[in-house]
Parts: sequence; C-alpha cells; structure tokens
Amino acid sequence: MKSAVETLSPTRVRISIDIDFTDLEPHVQVAYKTLSQQIAIPGFRKGKIPRQLIDQRVGRGTVLNEAINTALPEFYSQAARENDVLVVGRPTVDIKELKDNELVKFEVEVDVRPEITLPDFSKIELSVDDVVVSDADVSEQIEALRIRFGTLTTIEKDAASGDFVSIDLVAKLDGQEVEGGTANGISYEVGSNRMIDGLDAALEGMKVGESKTFSAALVGMKEGDTGEVTVTLNAVKKRELPELNDEFAKLASEFETLEELRADTLERLTRLKSMEQGAQARDLLLKQLLDSVEIPIPEQLVADEVHDHLEKQSRLEDEEHKKEVTEEIQRSVKADFLLDSIVKAEEVQVSEGELTEYLIRTAARYGMSPEQFAQQLTQANQIAALMAEVARTKALAVVLERVKIKDASGRPVDLSKLTPKAKEEAKAE
Repeated sequence: MKSAVETLSPTRVRISIDIDFTDLEPHVQVAYKTLSQQIAIPGFRKGKIPRQLIDQRVGRGTVLNEAINTALPEFYSQAARENDVLVVGRPTVDIKELKDNELVKFEVEVDVRPEITLPDFSKIELSVDDVVVSDADVSEQIEALRIRFGTLTTIEKDAASGDFVSIDLVAKLDGQEVEGGTANGISYEVGSNRMIDGLDAALEGMKVGESKTFSAALVGMKEGDTGEVTVTLNAVKKRELPELNDEFAKLASEFETLEELRADTLERLTRLKSMEQGAQARDLLLKQLLDSVEIPIPEQLVADEVHDHLEKQSRLEDEEHKKEVTEEIQRSVKADFLLDSIVKAEEVQVSEGELTEYLIRTAARYGMSPEQFAQQLTQANQIAALMAEVARTKALAVVLERVKIKDASGRPVDLSKLTPKAKEEAKAE
C-alpha cells in the first residue's frame, strides 16, 4: 500500500491511497464467503457456492464492491497512522481507479486536528481574588454547627414562620389520592419554602390538630395542572441551641476549647478560599488561552455535531437555538483541541489511580456507585473519553503551575501549596 497526504486547510486533508490487488485479495475472499451465505443456487449449500457461480449470479463488480467496502476502513486507518494524521469527524471516500486483479486507488477527505502553537506559559500573568475570611464567616460556620446540635422542643402556640412543625400530608388529583402522595410525621421549618408551593402560606396561623387544603403543582403533572394537598398540623416546636462555650466545642468537635474550634474553622475556610483561588486561576487561564491562541476548527465537524444535537431535540428548524448550539460546540471543540495539544506537549500520562479517583468523584455527582458508573461507561464505550478528560484536567493543572498568579492586592499566589503532596507535607510538619 502507498499513501500520500495533501493539506487542504489547517483542519482538513486529502489522503491518497493506492492498494495493490494482492493486499485486497484477503478481503475479496471474505466477500465471496459473505455472498455465498446470502444467495441460493440449486444444488449448492449456502457457504459452499463456487466463486465462478457467484460471479455469474451477482457479477464480479458486486464482489469487488463488497471487498472494497470492508477493506477501506482498514487501509484508511493504516494510512492515517503512517502519515501521523490525527483525524476527527467523518471521512468522505472517492474511488478514483479500480482495475480488477491489478490495483485500487481511492482518496479520503477528512477533518484533522490542527497544529496549535502554544504560548510560553511562564510569561502569562493572572489576577485572582484575595483570600478574605471575616469573623462573620467564621461565626456563620460555628452557628451552622450549633444548629446541627440543637434540639427541638414542643411548645403550645399557633404555627408561624420560623417555627418547626410536625405535619402530615395527603396529595390528591381529581379527588383520588396520588400514588406515594401520603406522608406522616414530617419535620418542617415554616417559611423555608423547601417543600411544596403554598405549604408555608397554609401553615401560617394554623392550630395544632387543624387541617387545611390548598392547590399545588404535583411532581409528574403537566405544566399548568394542579392537585390538592391537605396538611395536618401535629405539633409546633422551637429549636433550642447549645450555649457557645468550651463544652459545646467538646460536644461538636475534637477540640477542647471554643477558641481552638474557631481557629480551626478559620484555617479551614482560608484553605477553602485558597482552593477557590486555584479554580478561578484555572478558569481564567483557559479563557485567556481560548481568546488568544489561534485554534482553527473544522467546519464540517462542527456542522455534524450541531446537526446531531438538534436532531435529537427535534429542533432542526430552530435557527436561534442552532446559533447558540453552534457557538457552544465551537468553543467546546476549541477547548478540547487546545487541552489535547497541551497533553501532547507536556507528555501527560494518566495513572490508574488518577482515573479511579476521577471516576469516584464523578460517580458521586451523579448519585451512583463507582461500580455502576464504570459499568455504564464501559457499555457506552466511554472509558477512553473519560481518560481524555482526566488527561486534559491534569495538563491544565501542570501548566498552571508555571503561570504567574497574583491576588487583587498584588501578592503572589503559590497554587503548588494546594496539591495533595503539599498538604501531606504540611501535616507532617
């Protein structure tokens, strides 16, 4: 096999491929075997029909077409590898010449990843927000901890905003109870608006033992439809909070004094804010690179992805939405090309441990076990895509360490202190 590559644009090439017929012959044999299983000739069993009879029945051209259709992906992939062509998108194939028992010539046009010139990351400067943790921030965290250790005590009064209540709920639609629409003994904070629209208004001023019915949109109903919800007030309670003292610190933490608890809370919030600095720097770096680095994108690749997206949503005629999707996909493709270039330039490798850690974190976001998530990825052939995502994330973190970062006050920011290794060394000290 001989092949040559012609560059049509920064994102598209034409690969010319010449195949000697001896290389095609194994595929011709497979084609005869396939067709032998598909046609019926009296006196011959399927799969045992001689080649000359198949030629007579369907024609030699049909055999060659079958052989070429199965052979082209193999030869095309081989040519792309030999010429170091990183293809993306769907290729178009044109058979230029076919001489039986001699040769086959064809051309493939396909989108490719562009060559991207990366900047000197050490010359990039970014400014992030200051790390500011106020006394109010610390107090808010301590108060949240205090609330967690609070107790609810029943009181004799009508329900009002801010009270905690015990209620029963019954949901009906057209007079019939909704499946799963009954719940008893629910603890709820009046005024929190955390359950059903209209519940807070119904509870305001209710007496213990009283019931009220109000209209509300129920889960699973069509937009605009409403059901009826009956709420019964069983009890009104108030939350009693523990005193802020050393005894509370011992109860709610591993510390002996409230001062130690506050100091730890301050340190924790400071580290969290510092990590937010890192996330902000990462996002700023990616945005700056996308805005400043020239990244050609294949028009056909974008058009195909936009079409597939709109087709799934049955919105092919929605021009306004098409424009939004096109811009979103263009930016996504540019980001992938950019990060993949960094992965290649920095020779980033993904370890099994890094892949497992990323899988565990992502599975948790979807409310799945790592095993279930991994199984779904395997079934959808998405493991390679996950590895690419991990490599891109790692690559951006690698070059971010070379970027000059200052906070809004002009102080240098050292993100390397936030790495897992740095945290372990800090603990050891």
